[in-house]
Amino acid sequence: MKKNDDIVLEIKALSGQGVGIGRYNGIAVFVDQTAVGDTVKAHIIKVKKNYCVGKLMEIVTPSPDRKAVDCPAFSRCGGCSFRHINYEKELEIKAQGVYDAMKRIGSIDMEPKDITPSPRLAGYRNKAQYPISMGDDGIFYGFFAKHSHRVIKSEGCLLQPPVFEKTMQEIKIWADKNKITAYDETIGKGVLRHILLRLGEKTGELMVVAVINADTLPFADDLAKMLSERLGDTLKSLQYNINKEDTNVILGEKTVLVYGDDTITDEICGVKVKISAASFYQVNRDAAEVLYKKAATYIEDGDNVIVDLFCGIGTIGLSVLNLCGREGRTLVGVEIVPSAIENAKQNALLGGFKNTEFILGDATAAAEKLSFRNISPDVVIVDPPRKGCDEKLLKIIAEDFAPKKLIYISCDPATLARDSKILSENGYKLQEYSPVDLFPATAHIETVALFHRQKD
Repeated sequence: MKKNDDIVLEIKALSGQGVGIGRYNGIAVFVDQTAVGDTVKAHIIKVKKNYCVGKLMEIVTPSPDRKAVDCPAFSRCGGCSFRHINYEKELEIKAQGVYDAMKRIGSIDMEPKDITPSPRLAGYRNKAQYPISMGDDGIFYGFFAKHSHRVIKSEGCLLQPPVFEKTMQEIKIWADKNKITAYDETIGKGVLRHILLRLGEKTGELMVVAVINADTLPFADDLAKMLSERLGDTLKSLQYNINKEDTNVILGEKTVLVYGDDTITDEICGVKVKISAASFYQVNRDAAEVLYKKAATYIEDGDNVIVDLFCGIGTIGLSVLNLCGREGRTLVGVEIVPSAIENAKQNALLGGFKNTEFILGDATAAAEKLSFRNISPDVVIVDPPRKGCDEKLLKIIAEDFAPKKLIYISCDPATLARDSKILSENGYKLQEYSPVDLFPATAHIETVALFHRQKD
C-alpha cells in the first residue's frame, strides 16, 4: 500500500478520538468520520511503517450505527467527532474507551459503572472561544480544523446556545462596520484574535470578552451600545483581554472592563457562583450537576475535613457541602488562577458557607504547605487539567495527607489510568469509577473515581 492508493475497507473499531480503524493486507488504516460496520472507499494520504491514514471518499455500505449528519461544517471542523453516529453508540464507545485506558495504562481490570448520558445533546455549552479570521467580506468566526489553526467558518454551531450565534453575528456587523481586522498569526498583525463567550444558564447572564492584539479595543463603546441594544438585560459583561504574545494560549494576563460587571452569576447544585473570564467552570452545567451529585454520594458521616485541589471557583467543594450537609464540615480549596480564588471566596460568602478557606497556589506546593500545617483531611478531591496530577502531588496526598478517601474527577481517561496506577502503588485502591458524558458529539468524557486508603 502506498500514498494515493484507493482502497475498499471495512471499519472494525474506533479509536478514542472517534476515528475508524480497519485493516488492509494486515496494516491498520485510520479513516475519520467512519463508524464500526461501515464499508468505505478510502484514499490513502499517509503511509507509516505500522499504519496508514486514509481520507473517506465514499460509504459503500453504511453501518447500522450511522445517523444523518446535521452540521455542514462537520467534515472540516475539529470540534465534533460523533455527529455521524447515534448517541447510544457514542456512549458505548466512550465507556469502552475509559475501560480500555484503565486496563491498558493503569493495569486495572475493573468494569466502570454505567455511563451517565448528558441531560442535553444540543446547545449545552455555556462557554465558547471563537477564533477570528479574515475573509473576502470582512471577518468571520468559527472553530479550528483538526490539528491546525485554520479557522473553519461555523455559524449556528449546534453545541452552543442560540444567544452565542446572535452575539457573534452582532460582533461581525460591528467589526466590519468599523474595519476591525482579524489577527493573522503568520505575520503577527491584526486586532481581533478570539471572542470568548460565557453564559450563566440559570440566570441568563452573558459575558463577552474580545481577545485582542492591541493595547485597547477600538470602538469599544460602540460595541457595548450595539450589544446592549440587541441583547438587553442578557448582556451582563463586556470586556477585552490583551494578548500580544506569539502563543497558542488564548487569554493574556490583562483584562479590561468596558461594560457591566467583571463576572456573571450562575447556580449549580443549589449554590450561586460568580464566574470571571479566566475561571474554570464546567461547560455543561446540567451534566456537571450529575457529576457533582455522584461525587457527593462518596461523602459519609465522619468525613468532616475536605481538601479540594484544583478547586477553580469552588464549585465542586461547595456543591458537595451543599448536597451532603455543611454542619460540622470544613472545606479547604486550592487553585492557581487568582481570579478563580477570588470568585471562590465570593461564592462561599454568597452562599453563607462557614469554615471554608481558599488558597492561591500550585496544587503541589499548596499541598505541601497544608501538610506542614498538619491539616489532616478525611477526603481529598482532585479535578486536575487534562495532563492529570503530578506524581509528587499524588505522593503528598498518599503519604502526608493520607485521607480515608480520594475522589478523582478526570477529563482524560489516559491520565486517570496513569494516576490510578500511581495511587495503587502508594496504598490507595480503586473502589469504582463512573463515566459521565459532559461533551456529547465530541470525543471527550469525564470520569469520577473513588479510592480508599488501604494502609496506615
